[in-house]
Amino acid sequence: MPSQKRPGSTRRLRRADGLLARYGPWAVVTGASDGIGAACADLLAAAGFDVVLVARRQDVLERLAAGLRAQHDVDVVVVACDLSSAAGVERLFAATAELDVGLLVAAAGFGTTGCFVDNDVADEVAMVDLNCRAVVEAAHHYGRSFTRRGRGGIVVFSSIVAFQGVPNTATYAATKAFVQSFAEGIRPELKAAGVDVLVSAPGPVASGFAARADMEVGSAADPADVARATLDALGRRTTVRPGARSKLLGWLLSTAPRRVRTAILTKIIGGFIRHQPPA
Repeated sequence: MPSQKRPGSTRRLRRADGLLARYGPWAVVTGASDGIGAACADLLAAAGFDVVLVARRQDVLERLAAGLRAQHDVDVVVVACDLSSAAGVERLFAATAELDVGLLVAAAGFGTTGCFVDNDVADEVAMVDLNCRAVVEAAHHYGRSFTRRGRGGIVVFSSIVAFQGVPNTATYAATKAFVQSFAEGIRPELKAAGVDVLVSAPGPVASGFAARADMEVGSAADPADVARATLDALGRRTTVRPGARSKLLGWLLSTAPRRVRTAILTKIIGGFIRHQPPA
């Protein structure tokens, strides 16, 4: 039997048995090498899921897989690939073709900061490919399988910046707006077939994301707390804003006109950027 977290631990899923029964036995977690993805993988393994770990770094995934096997006595498959490429997506689908996957957690993604025209356009396009195209392809591929089996779950990640344009992280905010709208659109379509869709919109999270985006985030949510709140909301809500800070900021922004929301988040995000844009 899979080992369990300590009773009462805040790191344990409240609905562990129910999630496994509804969405098991296998879960695919993209972006599993760090941050929210790694935390989701750990929580799902603790709940008894067999897990497919997907990210670019083979060595990191292998270490994580060894830890999950040892701690939770579950099966773990490692798929090292770059989902921003069509070849990487096809590699994932081929690697999971024979597995009874019931849950997709699409946590892979990255962002950039700075003036759009000063950034490398290849990075901007790769971000769209990973944050948007790969999510659509994975949701379509596994969603079809889930509808055939009459049950399943899809979890995707937008952001607190998804609800308005944000200067100096324009492409990232736009990709997350796409994910938010996409999830809201497919949720009622798939619900009738027994498939649950959830979009999680966290604020700043302590992970490798900030370093890649060249940001310094002084106050950020614990990835494990974000992952737990997200997975506990699956099947219950359309959108979850994990963490008190994200909920408060989301409420404050929801009461403001769109241009005001843009101005507020421009100031907030500007405080995180290492390479400050000209005044």
